[in-house]
Amino acid sequence: MKSRLVSRAPANIRVVILDSGEEAFAALTKFANDEKLSAASLTAIGAFERATIGWFDLAAKNYRKIEVNEQCEVLSAIGDVAIGDDGKASLHIHVVLGLSDGSTRGGHFLSGIVRPTLEVVLTESPVTLRRKNGLISGSRWSIRGATIPGLPGIEPGQSNGRHSGLEN
Repeated sequence: MKSRLVSRAPANIRVVILDSGEEAFAALTKFANDEKLSAASLTAIGAFERATIGWFDLAAKNYRKIEVNEQCEVLSAIGDVAIGDDGKASLHIHVVLGLSDGSTRGGHFLSGIVRPTLEVVLTESPVTLRRKNGLISGSRWSIRGATIPGLPGIEPGQSNGRHSGLEN
């Protein structure tokens, strides 16, 4: 992995390039923890030799895994970094993967083995985002939004009412 801070104003922007063979979710989580990122948006393009994505089943309150066991293009990846209940970086990323026949698979990004590269842009936010486990769903994988302390209309510990996923 290589990374570079490309801007400091108005926000730190980091470019992270993952190498072939790296597991992307683990590598990005480690990077976020090592750099002490507490809030950032994330975009990425590149490719995987294989990946696992998930579709959230509201009735079952968990992710149905979708295995993509072939070389695929990361057509789009978008997500965020927040601080989880454990005080560590919590990534929430959605991807659209392009297959060799032109079809796509999309969902919550769970894992992917990079091949040949993954180009990631992380834009830090000046606030700390906290991701809290949701009480409504009862699922350890789901939350009810990210709280932003000090933001008008969203008090610490309150939900902003949007569903999002949590990886641990």
